[in-house]
Amino acid sequence: MKCYAIIGVAGYVAPRHLQAIRDTGGELIAAMDISDSVGVLDKYFPDAAFFTETAPFFNYLNKLKASGKGIDYLVVCTPNHFHDEHCKMGLQMGADVICEKPLVLYPGQLKALKEIENETGKRIFTILQLRLHPELLKLKQELEADSDRFHDVSLQYITPRGKWYQNSWKGDVSKSGGLATNIGIHLFDLLIWLFGDVKSYTKEADAPSKMSGTLELQRAHVRWMLSIDKNDLKEHQLSSRSLTVDGFSIAFDQGFADLHTKCYRQIHEGKGILADVCLPSIELVSQLRG
Repeated sequence: MKCYAIIGVAGYVAPRHLQAIRDTGGELIAAMDISDSVGVLDKYFPDAAFFTETAPFFNYLNKLKASGKGIDYLVVCTPNHFHDEHCKMGLQMGADVICEKPLVLYPGQLKALKEIENETGKRIFTILQLRLHPELLKLKQELEADSDRFHDVSLQYITPRGKWYQNSWKGDVSKSGGLATNIGIHLFDLLIWLFGDVKSYTKEADAPSKMSGTLELQRAHVRWMLSIDKNDLKEHQLSSRSLTVDGFSIAFDQGFADLHTKCYRQIHEGKGILADVCLPSIELVSQLRG
């Protein structure tokens, strides 16, 4: 049985990790969040130790390690600007790390984490669940079967957010990395995974609530748009997630329920997505941030 600790357990995405830990037969030993609104633990791991400060949390985990009962994985679900620090702490206490996207905000941070991986012999895995979506896996296979073809692609992702968004850490570019990073990172990773390396890019719209532009990839020209403005749903009269390849629409609005669990199973099988895989998309969103 794998043993886990999670930092950022009160966050939006944390329940998906809690479910993945439970569904893969793991045990949550400890959890930490500066917010104590963590009743979600009762549904999954009510006996997990809970902390509201970082130092006591890591002290507890290091004492467990010293007693021979250390964790196998530290799960990082904190705000984006803490990912680098918390990944380092996980590696340095002898645990592998599972970190939500974006793994880090800047390419240099990723390179530094790779050095710590090499020093400790531990690894960072990230969650890029779109790579496991059934419809997108099918598309990947179709594209690989005709790998010489150049494609025309449109990606529109509209995920409305209320007024709270801009007043939270997510609206602070220094903390979230902005819309391209906080909302778009897994979409840009998806495009690079499907169509190859980035050759060039443009930005057309660049606002806190909406970004758009083009990408020239190795095997595709892409027009993309990201929005958290609910008015864009009405204007475009489309699904909130819309991917079109050569005029054919790929539906991926549904099918997300168990993708985190699938990611965890792959990690356990030695097939998880490692840190260096994230570098191309992190470089791109860093450049788009400008």
